[in-house]
This record gives sequence, structure tokens and C-alpha cells, in this order.
Amino acid sequence: MAESHPLDNPVVASLAGPHARFAEWRGRSVRYPADMTPFHGLPDRPVAADWAELAELAGPGAVVLLAIDAAVVPPADWEVPFRIEGVQLVGEQVLGKADPEAVRLGPADVPEMLALVERTRPGPFLSRTVEMGGYLGIRRDGALIAMAGERMHPPGHTEISAVCTDPAHRGEGLASRLLLAVAAGVRERGETPFLHAAGDNTDAIRLYGALGFRLRRPITFTGVRTPGRAG
Repeated sequence: MAESHPLDNPVVASLAGPHARFAEWRGRSVRYPADMTPFHGLPDRPVAADWAELAELAGPGAVVLLAIDAAVVPPADWEVPFRIEGVQLVGEQVLGKADPEAVRLGPADVPEMLALVERTRPGPFLSRTVEMGGYLGIRRDGALIAMAGERMHPPGHTEISAVCTDPAHRGEGLASRLLLAVAAGVRERGETPFLHAAGDNTDAIRLYGALGFRLRRPITFTGVRTPGRAG
């Protein structure tokens, strides 16, 4: 039987590997801290006990985010509030390029980062997401107008995420510059950058393809609600 690839189940691979310090396990189910990212992980082919452990981990009535095979179906007493059909892209040939205008972002910048995310909606970004990896931003007149950074970290790979630009500055090529700057840092560690995108986000997918990322596989982002009523 072929060994599974780290990107086949990126949440579990991250939390069992380079992000082990963040992992909260219950049996074979795992999650990041709730204020870091909503992603939870299950084994490739979860059984009833794995779902039960995930419910214990998340608590009753909680909505959690899974990056799973579309064939995986939750138990009948779980709700599925949403599914997002997405794509996973990998950049084996993307070398990246440092950007002189990019600045390192950290915990002190989180309020501005959250405000930029609120304006641009690039995907989940919470108060501690910045701890998952390096983040870079571009400022104009002191204001943060674009950013990109690192999220999941399966062995040998780093996900580039939260690529966003203030609407007033779109069309200036800032997203491309920051994505390549983050990729350069990933490459310096000897790792391969990868990305996730919603399947209908054709503009972003086109941009990533132009920068050298290739489609690896479809991926389904599923929001599931654990049984019971939230306290």
C-alpha cells in the first residue's frame, strides 16, 4: 500500500508534525486551539469512535471545519451547515522572490490584520493565526494594505494563506509580490509552498497558476456541527 502524502490530510499531518506544539488531541481526532484556526482533523477514513472523539474535543453544538475527502460522510446526527468545493495547488517550481517593501508582521499587528481580513474576507483568520507561521505585509502611509502568511505546516511543506489586499489598492500587484515573498521564506527552509482556494475563486486560481503553482487535487472544506446544544 502506498504511503499517504502529507498534503492528503494536511491538518493531521501538520499537527502530528511541525505544528505538534499546537495540537489538542482526543484519540485520533485533533484540532488547533480555537482562537488560532477553526480547522479540525480526522483520520483519512474515520470510524464512529473518531467522530465521537471529535465531538468531545469540540463540545456540543460546535461548528468545526474539516479539510476532508468528499466521500467522507459524518454520522447521521451531525449537521453539515456548509461545504466548499476547493482546490489544492502546490508550487514545486515556485522559487519565490524577496520584496523590499514587505515588512514582518507579529502579535502587535493583529488588530490591523483582523481589520484587513474583515474588509477582504480571504478565509479564516483569528487572533492567534499569526502564530502559525511568518506573515508579511505592505504598508502605505503607515496603514496595512496587503498581507500574506503561513498557515498549515505538513512535513516538508508550508501553506501560504490570508493573501489579501485592501480594495482601494487592488490591481497594483501586491498580492503576487507578497505571495512570492512568503514563498521565498518557505524555500529558504528547504520546503515546498502550497495553497488552498475555493473552486469558484477563479481570479485567485488564475493568479496562482501564473505564479507557477499547479493543481494537485480537489479538496472539500466541510463545516460540521457536533450533536447536542451549545452551552
